[in-house]
Amino acid sequence: MIPKVIHYCWFGGNPLPEEAKRCIESWKKYCPDYKIIEWNENNYDVNSNEYMKAAYKEKKWAFVSDYARIDVVYKYGGIYMDTDVELVKELDSFLNDRMYCGWEMRDPLLDKLGRSYENSVAFGLGFGAEKGHPALKKILDLYDRISFYNEDGTLNLMACPHYQTEILKEYGLDDTRRTYQHLDAGIVVYEEEVFSPKSPLTGKTTITNKTVSIHQFSMTWINAKERKLQNIEWNLTERFGYGFAHTVTKIISLPYRVEKKITKIVKKSQ
Repeated sequence: MIPKVIHYCWFGGNPLPEEAKRCIESWKKYCPDYKIIEWNENNYDVNSNEYMKAAYKEKKWAFVSDYARIDVVYKYGGIYMDTDVELVKELDSFLNDRMYCGWEMRDPLLDKLGRSYENSVAFGLGFGAEKGHPALKKILDLYDRISFYNEDGTLNLMACPHYQTEILKEYGLDDTRRTYQHLDAGIVVYEEEVFSPKSPLTGKTTITNKTVSIHQFSMTWINAKERKLQNIEWNLTERFGYGFAHTVTKIISLPYRVEKKITKIVKKSQ
């Protein structure tokens, strides 16, 4: 059985933003008898894994959390949620699962954008497991084998749902169907409407009677400029189509891309 503990990660030492505080208040509202634990530099060893250590050095806090969240749930059991997850229902109904997680929203706009996109299970939406679940150990072992740096010295910013989904396929996950699935080792994968009813592209939220939480997609792993450019491309695509949107965004982003390239060259020469 999954214990009544909610874990979240907050690395970097910055104050919690107001949105995070509001989301945590929703956890307290719907799970009043749960213990809530914040994991940070003061109570967690960020040097215990080389991938995580490098991510911390590069100040990529979301990627530090990618490893830490798996580690703490594996060690102690409980539920993890990103700080931009808002609860709209209680979580007691999931406690009898040995492990649970959910599909990430796939917006049809991605097809208009001409982008390939994996069907992915995303633990940041909220997942839970009993202490010592073997699937979590496999994910931790995977992180022991990968580096946060690519061979050319750039950062390996592969999103964690890719790794999580690949491991779950070993337990019987069919990633061609974003449906409710009961896997080996007592793993239950829930439909996207349960934990991911909000489009990361348009912000449109479709609540059903199955919806338990809403991932607000703060996207802390990209900077403010990149997020603004991304939103421009998405909005233009919806109104005028991908071809026009992509061209306009490329033009608008040129100064930023040049600046980024120069910074990269300077950094490599040091």
